[in-house]
Order: sequence, then C-alpha cells, then structure tokens
Amino acid sequence: MTYELAVRWLNEWTKSESLLNHAYTVSHVMKMYAGKLGEDQELWAVTGLLHDCDYEAFPEQHPGLIVKKLRDAGEDVIAYAISAHYTKWGNPARSLLDKALLACDELTGFIVACSQVRPDGFNGMKARSVVKKLKQKSFAAKVDRDEIRIGAELLEVPLDQHINFIINALQEYQSDRHLVK
Repeated sequence: MTYELAVRWLNEWTKSESLLNHAYTVSHVMKMYAGKLGEDQELWAVTGLLHDCDYEAFPEQHPGLIVKKLRDAGEDVIAYAISAHYTKWGNPARSLLDKALLACDELTGFIVACSQVRPDGFNGMKARSVVKKLKQKSFAAKVDRDEIRIGAELLEVPLDQHINFIINALQEYQSDRHLVK
C-alpha cells in the first residue's frame, strides 16, 4: 500500500475538511513516531491516514468497511491496526503499530482542538496546558480521556512526553503542510 493510493482511498469516502485534516495530522504524527522508533514510516503514515477513512460515509459500519477493503487488498497489518485503534471494539493492540495508532488518534485530535482555542495555535504550547484541558470535561467533551491514558500506557511513555512529542510533530506539520499531503 502506497501513500498515494491511501490518499485516493481516503478521498473516495471522506469529504469533510475537519475529518480530512484529522486523517492527515494523525498520519503525520504516526510517520514521526515511526521515524523515532525505527519503524516503516510509509506504513505508519498510511495507517494513520486510513484509520477513520470510512467514518464519514459509513459511521455505523466504521471501521469495518476500511478493514475489509484493506484485508481484500492483502494489507492485513494495516487492517488489524485500524480494527484495534479503539479499545472498546475488543481487538487488543498487539504490535507497536497498533499501540501507536491507538495512542495517537484521540490525543492528536485533542491537541488540535487545544490549538484552536489558543491565540498562537501550536506555538508555545506545552504538555501542562494540554493536561489541564484534559481535566476539563466540558472541553472537547467527545474525546475519550481513557483512550488517551491507555494509549500512553501501551506505548510505555509518560503522558507529558507523549503530548510533547505530538505537539512537536504537529508544529512541523503546520509549517511543512505541503510535505504531508
């Protein structure tokens, strides 16, 4: 699976700017984590890009349709990671890829939401301000705080370090956006 093909698949089912932005930001964060951990950056970027690919068009069947499409294409590793990116679906995160996707999905979206209420966006953002917002249940209320905690535990990384890594990746994404899409 190439990144270019993943972009085509994403655009077949996803039209909203916010969900496309989420896909690209998670993809970028996953690529950066792969680089840090010595993993396949394209594989991780593709996994991040496609993780919610079917959500907008088929919310009741998410993630079943993209998982099936990936399995039919012989992309079992990506398919499984996507099927395990939310703990309540009952598929345990086994590989480092699975764990990273689960750890990056909710938190990346949450950090993007935090940036949108700051005058300087990601500039100057620190983990402590994100942690403070996590404690505010009314802020980004749909974000599952348990998933964020579990994700950091699965990666075996302190939450503040995980947050700072994602902030730094998103700062890079923001300044080099043309390199990601």
